[in-house]
Amino acid sequence: MKKNLLIVEDHELTRFGLKTTFEDVDYIGTIYEASSAEDGIEIFKNNSIELIIMDLGLPGMNGIDATNAIRAIDKEAKIIILTSHGDEKEVLNSLKAGANAYCSKEINLQRLVEVVQSVSEGAAWFDPSIAHIVLQATSNTKVVENDATYKDFDLTAREAQILKLMTEGHSNMEIARKLVISVNTTKAHVASILQKLEVDDRLQAALKALKYQIV
Repeated sequence: MKKNLLIVEDHELTRFGLKTTFEDVDYIGTIYEASSAEDGIEIFKNNSIELIIMDLGLPGMNGIDATNAIRAIDKEAKIIILTSHGDEKEVLNSLKAGANAYCSKEINLQRLVEVVQSVSEGAAWFDPSIAHIVLQATSNTKVVENDATYKDFDLTAREAQILKLMTEGHSNMEIARKLVISVNTTKAHVASILQKLEVDDRLQAALKALKYQIV
């Protein structure tokens, strides 16, 4: 099933490049464009849009505030942050706002297509270049043992294997293909992983896995 995409990017050439990249992607339906957060929110309100690529450095309202506004309208929308910056505050505020993915503008366009598809299927992804920021932020005063393993969270070997793939940004369908299991079986494992890690979503699971060195 095709999903509609909104590109919110003030730089015309970048926006054109993104639109051109996604025009021939088979999972994308209608592509909408906005050069500002305000226009993007208005377009989102008036159309059926499942996916948003959001630039952070927008004129007027920034991408983080726009992400918060879109989340208030529809919690199910998938938002992929795209930025040239790796500022710690920016990264953490993006994740706090509910972004499903955080990508550097230096990302290979074909990889971006893959990330957007994974996010559309329920995965969470953040650029490896910001992993150290996320890890530092999720750390607390408690000393994490270097030899912590999946056994500390009562995960099975299969669940640990699936968790590793989740931290790499793979969707349920991709995990099912890689492990040669059904999508329903994958979903059941993911639900069990979230319960055992005591988290609400895949992004939190991935962050906790990295924080406690489970994978």
